Amino acid sequence: MSGHLLEVTDLAIRFGTTGGGVQAVDGISFHLDRGETLAILGESGSGKSVSASAIMAILDCPPGRIARGSILFEGRDLLSLPESERRRLNGERIAMIFQDTLAHLNPVYSVGWQIAETLQAHKGLSAREARAEAVRLMESVGIPEPASRANDYPHQFSGGQRQRLMIAMAMALKPALLVADEPTTALDVTVQAQILDLLREARDSTAMGMLLITHDLGVVADIADRVAVMYQGRIVETGPVREVLGNPQHSYTQRLLSAVPGREPPPARPPVADLPVFEARELTKHFPITGGLFRRPTGEAVRAVDGVSLTLRRGETLGIVGESGSGKSTLARMLLRLEEPTSGAILFEGKDVSSLAGPELLSFRRRVQVVFQDPFASLDPRMRVAEIIAEPWTIHRDVLPRARWNARIAELLSLVGLRPEHAARYPHQFSGGQRQRIAIARALALEPEIVICDEAVSALDVSIQAQILALLDQLQRAMGLAYLFIAHDLPVVRQIADRVAVMQRGRIVEQGPCEEVFERPQHPYTRALLAASPVPDPDAQAERRKARRELAGV
Repeated sequence: MSGHLLEVTDLAIRFGTTGGGVQAVDGISFHLDRGETLAILGESGSGKSVSASAIMAILDCPPGRIARGSILFEGRDLLSLPESERRRLNGERIAMIFQDTLAHLNPVYSVGWQIAETLQAHKGLSAREARAEAVRLMESVGIPEPASRANDYPHQFSGGQRQRLMIAMAMALKPALLVADEPTTALDVTVQAQILDLLREARDSTAMGMLLITHDLGVVADIADRVAVMYQGRIVETGPVREVLGNPQHSYTQRLLSAVPGREPPPARPPVADLPVFEARELTKHFPITGGLFRRPTGEAVRAVDGVSLTLRRGETLGIVGESGSGKSTLARMLLRLEEPTSGAILFEGKDVSSLAGPELLSFRRRVQVVFQDPFASLDPRMRVAEIIAEPWTIHRDVLPRARWNARIAELLSLVGLRPEHAARYPHQFSGGQRQRIAIARALALEPEIVICDEAVSALDVSIQAQILALLDQLQRAMGLAYLFIAHDLPVVRQIADRVAVMQRGRIVEQGPCEEVFERPQHPYTRALLAASPVPDPDAQAERRKARRELAGV
């Protein structure tokens, strides 16, 4: 009998498709002990989440099927157990935290009811006992006012709070094994640090084993004891975290580490002109708070942006960093004139943007373009790539004669690293990184002078992220573009920006040259962001955890 908590041996998973079978997982083996964290590291499509689904018995069969192998949990082969026994184990002895919390929390039930349901089903508690325990669990994971908030629904919580609720639900029955599938992807760095601290505390207090699925090397360095690197369905390297991250042996692991922003000094930036092209002066945006049956104004307002002033010069990249809710995206929408400011002024080449109308407004829209965070949401799924890229020309008809459209589409696709034949495909036929390249090609179709990138690389794998950053840098050098680059990932901003502005609660609390702000931060919030930003170095992460505790006064 195996002495390991979990032992996976020669696991192979195939998916049937119309074009033949796809080997998603190809004979992987690993083990996990009690009180230990094993990270399965790899990019999208590597097979890591499929492996976790097999452990949890939530693999879609068909089209997927386990071709061979065994999964031993506490010495029992999970693949040979009857379905009723697997259901009993899931939740009671094995729990899972999913990446997309909104997709896995039921939107029609309160969060307190959903946590209590688990306790009633597995522990046989009464409704009152289960409710009291659910409130206690919510308090333990840091949900404020848990007794009242237990009546709220998933959409009424922030992303970090929903992840805390998933942890509370997973830990309700004190499982021996926790499978965490990308539990911090796209979360703010400070929220991510809090979630990792919460998982570490849960692991250490109960001696459970934790299987962490991630593509973030900084997260691996922060919490994992050992790491297994997956590539194209195989484990290509495994070992203690310090050994694998400090001295990677496989070429794929080496490529992942070299793609992490901030490991190498940022490339020399081209000189920037002194001429301002975009200015915001004391910009504010307040959203009135309504209440009651008829949603009448209460007289109070949310100060989403509160007195922001900044300047963007020709050929410059200005980074805007801050957590969700800091006002970054609201600021971007006002600069694009998608949102009207409450007060303040926006100047484009000295002209007040709010006064533009007719041909002047059309010219402004042509010269200022945007790349959004989620390319699948910002690209029409019913349109082919050629139609998506050509759509701006149907509005700005003087830009390009129709006879030149196909040739220019091919040029733009080549410019962003895609092939001309991709023009005939639909967005769903591309990876996330490729879709973002299509979004960039569309933004460049009108030959703009300014591109606003709103979290344009936040959810991408590290190597795809590096490709997109290199592409943006190359385009800027070739075309003299100015970027307003909005992100919560500080190493990314440090790599691409000339200057950086740090936003907190609608205000800019610090701004200046990128290296100066990163090397000598003045504001406590900037220092807290830097302390929470993960790096692929276990020793550095331990120092950052210590710095976070000191900043918090713990």
